[in-house]
Amino acid sequence: MASISGKPPFKETNRVIVKSETFASIDDSVNKPIETAPFKTPLWWWIGFFMAASLLGVYLVTITMLITKGIGIFGNNQPVAWGFPIINFVWWIGIGHAGTLISAALLLFRQPWRTSINRAAEAMTIFAVVCAGLYPILHLGRPWVFYWLAPYPNTFGLFPQFRSPLDWDLFAISTYASVSILFWYIGLVPDFATLRDRARNTFMQWFYSLLSLGWNGSAKAWQRYMRAYLILAALSFPLVLSVHSTIAMDFAVGQLPGWNNTIMPPYFVAGAVFAGFAMVNILAIPLRKAFGLERLITYRHIDNSSKLMLATGMIVVYGYAVELFMAWYSGVEFERYMAFNRVLGTDHGWAFALLIFCNLIAIQPLWSKRVRQNMTMVFIISIIVSIGMWLERYVIVVVTLTKDFLPGSWGDYVATFWDYSMYLGSFGLFFTLWFLFIRLLPSIATSEMKELQHHDSHHGSDYYEEQRAEEFSKKGLPV
Repeated sequence: MASISGKPPFKETNRVIVKSETFASIDDSVNKPIETAPFKTPLWWWIGFFMAASLLGVYLVTITMLITKGIGIFGNNQPVAWGFPIINFVWWIGIGHAGTLISAALLLFRQPWRTSINRAAEAMTIFAVVCAGLYPILHLGRPWVFYWLAPYPNTFGLFPQFRSPLDWDLFAISTYASVSILFWYIGLVPDFATLRDRARNTFMQWFYSLLSLGWNGSAKAWQRYMRAYLILAALSFPLVLSVHSTIAMDFAVGQLPGWNNTIMPPYFVAGAVFAGFAMVNILAIPLRKAFGLERLITYRHIDNSSKLMLATGMIVVYGYAVELFMAWYSGVEFERYMAFNRVLGTDHGWAFALLIFCNLIAIQPLWSKRVRQNMTMVFIISIIVSIGMWLERYVIVVVTLTKDFLPGSWGDYVATFWDYSMYLGSFGLFFTLWFLFIRLLPSIATSEMKELQHHDSHHGSDYYEEQRAEEFSKKGLPV
């Protein structure tokens, strides 16, 4: 497919960025979709945005029903007091972790391949956290007084219970969201300045000038920018570990078999990164085709992302094995029955079998480089992984709660129409924000891509390999 700048098709390579790219072509490829007039917006964008907005409408209808009727519209019961809202909360917050890992951790470790996908991954993080953060509020029963969770001074002394995991979630999510938004915005500042300089009308020039915070591209501005960027990356990286560890402690502090397990925090963090990288692939592969960004989002990006997805997936599977082993090794009959019920239970054993298929068997082809560089295969595997990680949360929450210590308190759980409508509606919220993002903001960090292009062309390992190949070819020697 030709790029947006009108370049002819090319043979894709394993480079981080195609050698023929220039500063001008990078600007054209990334910024042309933003600078296009509204009436020239591609048809596929309107179709996708309409579908996302329709699901968002379903989401708003469900919230209206929830506020007017109460949480009785959900399938929550006794003993399954936690149902779809908490399952979806944990699933969405997990997806939001890969963006911070790509942007912050890989920046600190000086990994250049992050550059083409970090902007989209950061946006994915923010949108996923928005979807996740709404679920605990809507699950409260009285969501209009959610601010009681915050420790604000008030005459009635309604201070939060700091021993409650619900309050831990408030602080963890709000901290993670604020740092992620700030980190995302700081990275956008140089690109806003580029759009300001390319603006064709006074209003857009004024608008982007306001967002660029007076950026002038001087050495001093770049020094301050890099200092702020690295400081925020250093703050964000620990949040990847702390936020989902806090979510895991929601379960680990409980007394139920299968929850009070010390492996929960690292197990949850690995699962979050696993699901997050799957979503990165799901979003990046169509994006590179739709906007003709194959020169910037190359095979190497998808290959490396798939490797990390495979590695974290195997860690998650190891966590499954440890859970089952500890249930057997503990000698506690309740723990052993919990493990038996999860794996072979007649009510929900299908969920465990499916998650093993999705999270273990389906990712095994990723050991092959040919599979990792097959966009269709990676896209399909990533969707299967996302389904598997949702099923994992279903098993942890629902299957555990259905069988308590006493048979007299056992029960079953059946999701209602409104459970499904809120889940599908959250996709509408996520993808509505996503389509607006790729239409109105640069989906790739152009300033970082220019720096990478200069370094890769003059100092990178690919440069020396190509020089060596040219010398060998001139001498008639095999490369």
